[in-house]
Amino acid sequence: MHWFFLGAAILFETIGTTALQASQQFSRLGPSILVVVAYGVSFYLLALVLKYIPVGVAYAVWSGLGICFIAAIGYFVFGQRLDLPAVIGILMIIAGILVINLFSNSAMH
Repeated sequence: MHWFFLGAAILFETIGTTALQASQQFSRLGPSILVVVAYGVSFYLLALVLKYIPVGVAYAVWSGLGICFIAAIGYFVFGQRLDLPAVIGILMIIAGILVINLFSNSAMH
């Protein structure tokens, strides 16, 4: 169940960060409220996950996948282009998350 909560925390973090871009520096009320609510839910779910997964591992997966999803949203929704070094860096983040989850015994208490 804790992996489900981590996935949901990543989803809400991604929603919050997307709304942050859409809020236009908090000048639009709807997206600004969504930022606060989505981040609040995300941090709450992440806190629940920390009962079962060490903070370093949980945060690495949460932030790493959030970075990857936001980069994809930035590309497809906001038209933000990534150069080759950025793409390689994102692929390295994904590789790091896979190494943690496939080979590390630290992924769970």
